[in-house]
Amino acid sequence: MKKIVAVACLLVAGSASAVGVGLRAGTTGVGGDVGMNLIPMLDGRLGWSGLNYNRTINDTDVEYDGKLRMRNFSALVDFSVAGPFRLTGGLVYADNKLKVTGKPRNGTYTFNGRTYTAAEIGSASGEVKGKNTIAPYLGVGYGSVAGAGVNFYADLGVMLAGGSKTSLTVDCGTAIIGTPQCTQLQADAEEERRKLDDKVSGFKVWPVINIGVTIGF
Repeated sequence: MKKIVAVACLLVAGSASAVGVGLRAGTTGVGGDVGMNLIPMLDGRLGWSGLNYNRTINDTDVEYDGKLRMRNFSALVDFSVAGPFRLTGGLVYADNKLKVTGKPRNGTYTFNGRTYTAAEIGSASGEVKGKNTIAPYLGVGYGSVAGAGVNFYADLGVMLAGGSKTSLTVDCGTAIIGTPQCTQLQADAEEERRKLDDKVSGFKVWPVINIGVTIGF
């Protein structure tokens, strides 16, 4: 977070010849930017975007209610290379996570191939999030947030998430607390977490595709 604040201070330092605001939507959620021209061919911008999305996840042994929460604060620099086309780089404070809550199928749970009744499970919940809270961003784009008048702008790039971290907590129900079956459940839950981890292990970059409209002053 300190790095982003430092970049933000650089963006606002000095005199800006043009300022604009933009509204956008895309793979990082819905949000906006404040942009300013720093020197010829170089703009800086600060942005925020977020999204809440719920869905059922049923491609593992356990069915989950998933809740995706995305919050991204960005500090970017745009370098114009040819007219409205530009190169963009910077940092994103990425607070993105998927929280999951397990639910029974036909009154049972299956962890690591073993079936447990709903009474044998107290609760099952987990979380998936990126390893890099501060994620470098690299991309290309079209249009300037700091451009005069009403304009279109777009970004295409990647946030370097650095992989994912997973957690899964399964509590034994009152029917099996203190029994060998409870110990077995914990082992099966850890194996289920590893399966979940394998599914998201390749998540090292987050694709960024955003489009929006700007108003410059």
